[in-house]
Amino acid sequence: MKYAEYVYELGELKDRAPNLFGIPTGTKLDEMFYTVIYDERKDTYVKKPLGGIPHLAVINVTGIPDTGKSLLAEQFAVFQASRNYPVLFITVESPANFLYTALKLKAKVLGLDWNAVENNMIIIDASQEVDLRENMKALQDTMAYAIKMKNTKNVVIDSVTGLYEHREVLARQIVRQLFNFLKKWNQTGLLVSQKRSSQSSETAEAAGGLAVAHIVDGTIVMDKEIITTKWAASLYGRKIGEIIRTIRIDGCRMAPHESETYVFEITDTGLIDIKGPLSKITGGD
Repeated sequence: MKYAEYVYELGELKDRAPNLFGIPTGTKLDEMFYTVIYDERKDTYVKKPLGGIPHLAVINVTGIPDTGKSLLAEQFAVFQASRNYPVLFITVESPANFLYTALKLKAKVLGLDWNAVENNMIIIDASQEVDLRENMKALQDTMAYAIKMKNTKNVVIDSVTGLYEHREVLARQIVRQLFNFLKKWNQTGLLVSQKRSSQSSETAEAAGGLAVAHIVDGTIVMDKEIITTKWAASLYGRKIGEIIRTIRIDGCRMAPHESETYVFEITDTGLIDIKGPLSKITGGD
């Protein structure tokens, strides 16, 4: 049969199945993904924090502008690189020299070893080369070269939307190719994606429709709301004119996760600081 190589008995996949463990982000997201283990003393199953995003997961990070998507991606990248887990960072929006400055500041604020970060991160500057943004073969060949060069374990693309701007009809095809590529090369991935102004800010939808969310393993939605009424100020315990920022895991096929919306802040030094569930701030149960 022509496609017999793609047919498996379930038991044949045992040795090929990836182990489930967390890849730390350096944020409270590491506690928001979990696994379930059997507790013999209690004779029941209990939740145990996974300790990061699932190993080998390809996660979409989406939100409207100024919600902290790039800051989260950068924080994850420097945290992993400082722990000697090499990272490939594809910058599609910001030229690489500006990215260097941002990453160095992140490492300094987090108290990380900058030499380790420098030695364990490799950058592809797609912002400066049209062919890398519009020719998927060229981009994937370059990514493969970089992965082999540094033996990377993690890939960040900021942003994947920049690879199909002005041609959103190709979004599903492009994201699928990247997803399959990252799976083939055993990479844990963060894909930053932008929302169009017409899209609801709290959903997993991004430019290109729901193509990104449907294809990837999971989506993290980052959002913000400006407090403009006394009612909202009272509800959130903030002053009129302040901003409340939220983060939520909108599904993940590889691991269970908290379904609540969490509140976070962007510190003065540009770090993502997740505080806790929104329900506790608003007085919900």
